[in-house]
This record gives sequence, structure tokens and C-alpha cells, in this order.
Amino acid sequence: MTATDHNFAKDQSAAAGSLSKGQSFDTTIERMGHGGVGIGAAPDGRVCFVSGAFPGDHVTVTATKVKKSFVEAALSSVVQPGPYRVESVCPAAQRGAGCCDFAELDPAAEPDIKVAVLLDQLRRVAHIEDAPDVETIDVAPHRGWRTRVRLGVDKQGRAGLRKRGSTELVTDVACSQLIPGLVDGRVGPDARTFNPGAEVIAVMDSDGNRHVVETRKAPRGRRIETIREVIEAPTENVVQRADGHEFRFPPTAFWQAHVGAPDVYTSLAREWLGAEGHGNGGEPEAADEPAVHAVAWDLYGGVGLFVPALADVTTPQGGHTAVYSVDYSPAAAAPQPGLAGIDVHFRTAKVEQVASQLPQPASVILDPPRTGAGNDVVAAVAAAKPQRILHIGCDPATFARDLAAWSEHGYRAKRLAMVNAFPGTHHFETLALLVPLA
Repeated sequence: MTATDHNFAKDQSAAAGSLSKGQSFDTTIERMGHGGVGIGAAPDGRVCFVSGAFPGDHVTVTATKVKKSFVEAALSSVVQPGPYRVESVCPAAQRGAGCCDFAELDPAAEPDIKVAVLLDQLRRVAHIEDAPDVETIDVAPHRGWRTRVRLGVDKQGRAGLRKRGSTELVTDVACSQLIPGLVDGRVGPDARTFNPGAEVIAVMDSDGNRHVVETRKAPRGRRIETIREVIEAPTENVVQRADGHEFRFPPTAFWQAHVGAPDVYTSLAREWLGAEGHGNGGEPEAADEPAVHAVAWDLYGGVGLFVPALADVTTPQGGHTAVYSVDYSPAAAAPQPGLAGIDVHFRTAKVEQVASQLPQPASVILDPPRTGAGNDVVAAVAAAKPQRILHIGCDPATFARDLAAWSEHGYRAKRLAMVNAFPGTHHFETLALLVPLA
């Protein structure tokens, strides 16, 4: 290298090192990261995170945050689209709504990309290099799948979806996720208006009845909110059917958003937990032996979706199972006629507060919120020594953290599945079958 070459390299390095907020540069996206961001490299070699960019895209971006080891940047333009980029099918996302951040990603590429993100989080967060092969379950349909939606209301009383990273709303068009008819007359130019600053919840139930309520937003950290006005209520409660059972509850209560997800999850629960034996941990009891009574836990159980599956897979031949379903929301504890004949006990409490008070379980299902279960809950469940656990996570990072905690407390993942229950978005569910370490 000549002196001139050396000085030029130094000048380039210095220029790269002076990268600052607001500066624009080009980069090529190499892979997807947690949170639906594309990952490329800044001019100085630092990792660069870009929302709205996909693998293979050559893009121009503008730095929005510059840190010692990474750069966050906003997408300015797509110079050369990669092989996975397609035209957006979501009118709301085209106007900036944060609903479908994968609207311009080829749906065929979604499952593999999401599995790669999951495995990356397992390596980075849980330090798991030998995870079981990830089963991929793609839940249909890919459009028109969402049966419930929460809308914001602007100062003019118009309902709509929030723009990404903003309190501003898109009120003139609906999202492509929504099941047909879900927001007809509630979003759009001729829609009715609501109280400014309120929230609107719309639900389409299994009977095709639409329920619409206006609510006052729940305080941070609370799952309970106040219904301010019932806009539409063809029946007293929402009616949902899954796994051969019927559930009735208020429109504010939790239920899986994807129309096909409840049956997929309960089917997996039956298959995975059932394959691990009955409530006594071994073979079913012989007919001439005393009946065995077993216990199962349904943690963060909502209205009891998993109760029938837990009862069926846990009960030994000629025996009996008591299912304890725990959820913090009072709406979840309402009696369910569809669970008649099942010995189910609802507890309205935080899981970590009540777990140690419950009878020892043979089977456990837990479906925590996006923040994950956390070490206290994992420790409490592990201390009860269940024979099999189905852990459901809706965020790969917190799921990986929980999986690391399970390992510390004597459990290993026997099966893993990525369930693409939020198509068109970066979100997905992960299921793990956990069994005691040999």
C-alpha cells in the first residue's frame, strides 16, 4: 500500500467513524432480526437495523440512532428489491399503519424467516445450540384472519389503526388482516364517530355476530378495562367454538386473534401432551387397579380454552382429573357451560402468587403474555415437578429467556414448533414441549 492509499483508507475510516444521526447511506440487508427489522451493515461495519427492509434488499437509509455497536436507521428508498419483496396487499399499511409490517414480504418466505429468527434468539438469549428441529405450522388463511381488533379514536372521533411509532391514526381504510365485515361502518369515510381518545374493540364470533364496544383504555400494567358504551351486541356475550367446545365471554376478554389458531393450539396440546403418557406418568391403570386421580394446571388460562385438552390427556384410564385454571382477569373466571362435566377450578390471581398453593400437577400448559413467564413462575412450576409442560410464547426473545430458565430448573425442550398465527406481520407463536431432564 502506498502512502496515498494509506491516507485514503484512514480518511474513509474516519468518515465512517463520524457517522451521525440524520446521515444517509446505502446498505444491503443480509437477514431478519427480532422485531421484524432487516439487518445490514453501516459504512463503518457496525450492525444496522432497518424496519421495512428484507433480505436481499439494497436500500438507502437514514440513521435515527447511532450507538457504539449498532445503528438504527429508517428506510428512505429501495434501490434494488431483494427476492422476497412483493407489492403490499394491505391498504392500511400502505398509508403507514403499523399493522402489517410484513405486507411487502412474500408470504411463502415468512415461515422460514421466522424460524431463523427463533433459532437466533435461542442461541443469543438462551445459549441453546442443540435445540430440537423446529416444526413449522402455517395457519390459514393468510389474509382476512383476524377476528378481533382494537382501534384508536382521533380528536375528530374517527376510529382507526395507529401508524408505526406514532399516535396518529389511519382512519380511511382497514387492514387486510381483518375478517370480512369486522369494521364495516366503523372505519372509513362514512363511518360513525366515537368519543375522542377512547378505544374501540370489534369482535366477530363463531356465529358471525359482530360485537363492538367503546372502552376506556386500561392503566399501564392492567389487563382490566372499562366498557364505556356498547355499540353493537347481538347477543349478551361473544360466542367462540374451538376443540369441540363452546365458550362465552365479554368482548374485552382474551381470545386468540386468528380464526384458526384455537383449534391448531388445542390439537397440538392433545398430540404433544398425549404422547407423553397419562396422569400417573406411565401406562394407563389396569381395570382391576384403584382409580388414579390426577391434576393439571392451565396457567394464564383465559376463559379455559385448554381445559378440555388438559383433562383428556391427563386423566388415566378409570381415573379423574381436576384442572386448575389461573388468570388475572376476572372475565376469565366466569362459568363456561361448554366445560360442563369437567372438574375445573378457576382462580383469579397472578400465577406466581398462587402456583405454590395448587395441588401437584401431572400436566401443565402455560400461555403467558408477551413479557413471558419469568423466572419466578418457571421456578414455581418446576418445584411442583410436573411430568410434561406445554409452554406457549408469543415473543421469541422472552420465550428464549424462559426456555433458559426451564433448563436451569431441570427441564428440556423435547419438541419445538413455530406457529405462523400472525401472517403478514413479524409476530409468531412458539410452542415447546418440556420434560424433565433425564
